Amino acid sequence: MSDEEKKSTLIRMAAIDDMIEDMRYKGQIMARTNKLESGVMSGGLLGLAIGIGLSFVFVFIPWFILSGGV
Repeated sequence: MSDEEKKSTLIRMAAIDDMIEDMRYKGQIMARTNKLESGVMSGGLLGLAIGIGLSFVFVFIPWFILSGGV
């Protein structure tokens, strides 16, 4: 093998290694995103209920007090 062939082989291997590393990185990002979405979706109904409850507390209790209910 000549020096030129060795250099071209090394360049191709470096390009392939870069592509493999990019694929691994994208796979990790997708796995992290999937974990995050699963966590958000599992607590979504509870969070919605808590949010609605707090909004009623922050809106209707001051309205009730200011309207002379107490």
